[in-house]
Amino acid sequence: MTAQVITVTSGKGGVGKTTAVANLATALAADGRKVVCIDGDIGLRNLDVILGLENRIVYDIVDVIEGRCKLKQAMIRDKHYPDLYLIPAAQTRDKNAVSPSDMIRICKELRPDYDFVIIDSPAGIERGFRNSIAAADRVLIVTNPEVSAVRDADRVVGILEAEEKGTPSLILNRLNPALVRNNDMLSAEDVLDLLGIQLIGVVPEDEAVIIGSNRGSPVVTDPRSRAGQAFRNIAKRLQGQDVPFMDLEQQNAIWSALQRLTGRK
Repeated sequence: MTAQVITVTSGKGGVGKTTAVANLATALAADGRKVVCIDGDIGLRNLDVILGLENRIVYDIVDVIEGRCKLKQAMIRDKHYPDLYLIPAAQTRDKNAVSPSDMIRICKELRPDYDFVIIDSPAGIERGFRNSIAAADRVLIVTNPEVSAVRDADRVVGILEAEEKGTPSLILNRLNPALVRNNDMLSAEDVLDLLGIQLIGVVPEDEAVIIGSNRGSPVVTDPRSRAGQAFRNIAKRLQGQDVPFMDLEQQNAIWSALQRLTGRK
């Protein structure tokens, strides 16, 4: 077993990157994979909250780097999936407490025992971003179908190519088919034309994502959620499976019909 290290990043903050990490890691664990999440957002950790593990943190990644604990001591096991672990970020330090070589060393230690190591990169292109991509075998870029988010994602694509990290794959998050149809939102095709990278998944707008995040229960655990299904499909693609993309237009029409039948608009 040699883990694949995947960094999930974005140019712009607030596009759902950390939510994507939590959901992909949970979906992979549900498929029987051994997974470690690393929160690379030193000083602004949130991955622990979305996974529902915030009350179980004793040590963090900076404690490991500075020798106050062993790597295994900092790893928090998920409450529902015994092969899913989190290494939390430090809350009271800044990004200079971790270096790219530190991240490479930690991932090297994890590789023999796990299938996937998924790193949640901070938004932007500064030190934390460079730490997070240092050990990556593959990079996923999360963006919303908004011009500003896509422009920032394009900047990240250029940096990754300059760093010889290969061509990243794209997760298009919070797509609203009705807005696309009315030309009020960029379509998946528009975003792909602008970025010129491979699409690995489209996640529709879904209020269940926010509900699940607030409860510390990633939306992939909700079998009725369209976003949850999209994240499960992305996880299967990461495992090499050929999974067709969801027909969001059809599902949106079904959802609208259900809302009309129940008296909701």
